[in-house]
Amino acid sequence: MSGAPSKRILRTTVVAAAAGAVAFAPLAPLAQETSAALDPITIRIGANSEFTRIEFAGVIGARSRVRREGDQIIVRIGSTAAPDVSRLKVDPPKGVEKVETRAVQGATELVLTLAEGADARSGSADGAVYLNLYAGAPAVAPAAQAATASTPVPVVAQTSAGKVSLSFEWPAPVGAAVFRRGEAVWIVFDTPARLDMSGAADLGPASDAHWTAGPDHVAVRLAAPAGTPVSATADGSTWTVTIGGPPIAVAGVRIDRDDTGKPALVARMAGATRAVWLTDPLVGDRFAAVTALAPGKGFADRRKTVDLALLPTAHGLAVETAATDLAVHADGDLVTFSRPGGLTLSSPSAGLDAAPAAAGAPVRARHPGLILGEWADVGHAGFPARYRQMQNAAAAEAMAAGDDPRAPVEARLAFARFLVGSGLGYEAVGVLNAIVAKAPNMGGEPEVRGLRGAARASIGRFDEAQGDFASAAVAGDPASAVWRGYMASARGDHVAARQAFAAGAKAVDAFPQAWRARFGAAHALSALETGDLDAARALLAYSFSQEAPAADQLTARLVQAKLFELDGQSDRALAIYTVIGRAPVDAIAVPAKLAVVRLSLAKGAMKPADGAAALESLRWRWRGDATELAVIRQLGQLYLSQGLYREALTALKGAGPSLSRLEGAADIQADLGQAFRMLFLEGGADGLQPVQALGLFYDFRELTPIGADGDEMVRRLARRLVDVDLLDQAAELLKYQVDNRLEGVAKAQVATDLATVYLMDRQPEAALQALWSSRTTLLPAPLNAERRALEARALAGLGRYDHALEVLGSDSSAEAREVRAEVLWKQEKWAESAALYEARLGERFRDPAALTAAEEARLIRAGVGYSLGKDQAALTRLSRNYQPFVAGARARPALSVALDPGTGEGASAADFAALAASADTFAGWVATMKAEMRRKTGGDRPAAPARPQVAAATGPDRPAA
Repeated sequence: MSGAPSKRILRTTVVAAAAGAVAFAPLAPLAQETSAALDPITIRIGANSEFTRIEFAGVIGARSRVRREGDQIIVRIGSTAAPDVSRLKVDPPKGVEKVETRAVQGATELVLTLAEGADARSGSADGAVYLNLYAGAPAVAPAAQAATASTPVPVVAQTSAGKVSLSFEWPAPVGAAVFRRGEAVWIVFDTPARLDMSGAADLGPASDAHWTAGPDHVAVRLAAPAGTPVSATADGSTWTVTIGGPPIAVAGVRIDRDDTGKPALVARMAGATRAVWLTDPLVGDRFAAVTALAPGKGFADRRKTVDLALLPTAHGLAVETAATDLAVHADGDLVTFSRPGGLTLSSPSAGLDAAPAAAGAPVRARHPGLILGEWADVGHAGFPARYRQMQNAAAAEAMAAGDDPRAPVEARLAFARFLVGSGLGYEAVGVLNAIVAKAPNMGGEPEVRGLRGAARASIGRFDEAQGDFASAAVAGDPASAVWRGYMASARGDHVAARQAFAAGAKAVDAFPQAWRARFGAAHALSALETGDLDAARALLAYSFSQEAPAADQLTARLVQAKLFELDGQSDRALAIYTVIGRAPVDAIAVPAKLAVVRLSLAKGAMKPADGAAALESLRWRWRGDATELAVIRQLGQLYLSQGLYREALTALKGAGPSLSRLEGAADIQADLGQAFRMLFLEGGADGLQPVQALGLFYDFRELTPIGADGDEMVRRLARRLVDVDLLDQAAELLKYQVDNRLEGVAKAQVATDLATVYLMDRQPEAALQALWSSRTTLLPAPLNAERRALEARALAGLGRYDHALEVLGSDSSAEAREVRAEVLWKQEKWAESAALYEARLGERFRDPAALTAAEEARLIRAGVGYSLGKDQAALTRLSRNYQPFVAGARARPALSVALDPGTGEGASAADFAALAASADTFAGWVATMKAEMRRKTGGDRPAAPARPQVAAATGPDRPAA
């Protein structure tokens, strides 16, 4: 019963960490994974109520390096061979959210992401690197758990002839699992605690009791002779486990397949609470106990699969497994057993009651996704009679089955085979869906998946069919691979189509001739699109050799015409396209008509306007697949080549989300983006009126690219609006950029333009908001100077003249001098203002060219300022230098008066009011800012490039249809 722990237990530091406070010998290895011999990399795991320890041992593991980056603990293992960490991934330690491995230069890194509040410590001891993981205290600990963690749980043994009853007196109800494993009885509770075993000195037929506590459980192991009965009962919060005595039947746990058809097992056990992983200290293997609340319920059977074994239990569940990635999840009344790749289980139909097949009923094909030609055989009575016969048999079977999921389904499957073979895909899908609704496990039956996938693919429901063919039940089925290739070819994913057709090559010849012709044409198209013309010719020959319906023959001819076109035989291809375009089947005629339009445009035999009209009609005639994408792309490029920009963007945008899954959808989006760039970045829309360009931009603004190109588009368009004085609209465009798209220096640059537009529109307060909300450090010096001048101009516009001068400071740039002169003028500091205006003119009088409007305004203000400032010498000098310019001036009277040395005698500011009004420096500043914005946004660049040609839609060597 009690005894010294073995030397092997004492040698391991993990065991010392995991051992609980015990009255008898502790069973420390319960929460530890052990290894008989150290490999080059050995990972050991141990846990107690306080922390979990992970040890990296072995020659390579002991040289591991541990570092922390934020909430990640990274263990670098000096080997490119990744260690087995499936145990850590499936059942992460407490406090760890996720476990990953990644390859780095010459090593492997194990990355453990800590949960919030968790912590870790690392070190080395006993020839191993260890990592202690602390989960941290929960925010609100349950009262019962807190009590049991601090107060020992008494264990009282009552012994009688041949049996012993152990009572665990918990302060609150807890979940438990009780079961026998070999010559040992295990008792597991779902709550951590310290056990007081002083009242269990005499164990009767049992012996050698050991217990251990983990962070979420406590477990007891007792040695008991094999065959000794075990039972468990609960009275309130006290659990009583009896070893010996008469056997007691158990029930209450039922195990079956997952109802969804997934390869998993589900146990229905009321009150399931937790799955606890344990390690047997004697055997060294790992198993799981699933605890449940009272009353008692157990699993009386023993069930074994390839992946796991379920043991008989007195209460709860016990699972043995050799798989390191088995996941056990307890959720309410359900316990799910699964693996990442699915459990290895027998076919769902193996558990159904057997029923003899009806005479002459369609037989099962050797591949799940295969259609047999004889399935459509209707015999001498004809189709209606055969249909009624099979339908009646299926209905009778369904009525007899009722809600029994184990009832036979052979008659219903035979009816589904008949429907699929007869081309009635919609009806077949309905029959198969009804089978799965009655028996959900049949969703994992290979034939159900294959038949339903074939029926869905045959009627064009490719998304639904893809779900069936993606099932693990048909993963290795060659016939299902053929269907995957057929669907990939129809969607335009020709590389994937060729791979799938190659995987299903051995099954193609088993299909009926009509389907062989369809598969051959689809494979030929994929071979043609991937550049393998020889394979395309061979596959077309195979398709033509089948006795297929006329529509399927025309489909193959359509591929043949594309082959001729690639071979340079465009006239021959055009003739075939023209004939096929007359077919009454739109699925074939529309691609052919598209090719006719494209080739006719290329040859000059059709006018662009006629081609656009033809494409518009085709656009609405066939919808939903790669043909519609090809029509839209061709139409968009044709409109662009004609300068019909709105029509082009509208057409290209017509490829909505429903077509986004198709292979060519990315090309449509690329065309849209390129067209938008051509219009608003490369000057394509420069020929439109600014209002038209603005409307076009707003209607398609979601196409604005992210980054510098998109910002440049907006600035260019805003410049065009400023040119025609649409200042409100320009400000709205720029403000959106500042508020939603930009940061840092880029935001400051665009905000500077925005402030300029606001000042042009005489909104100084809005200009200040734009400047102040975009302040940042480390701006270029020229940009800083420009922003200072704008801020001072805005402050002056609000009448805050002293503040404006303070902002300018000692700035001597041209912009600052201009604003300073304006402020001094408004402060009626006439002489100082006049000096600045004259300084801005410099030695302009030496250049005989006529003065600009801005220069005339500065000259008038300089003359008026000197007059009002009583600076006669300066006025005389100014008059002498600029008198020759009066004759050719725009404002000749005003300039003549301003330069007259005798005008200022006894004059006041009111006398010069009308004269100063003609010297509008603000208008000159606006004109200067417009020119500057034009320069910065490329408004003075050469004309826009030529429009794209329609041939760009498909490239020089690839047909569009």
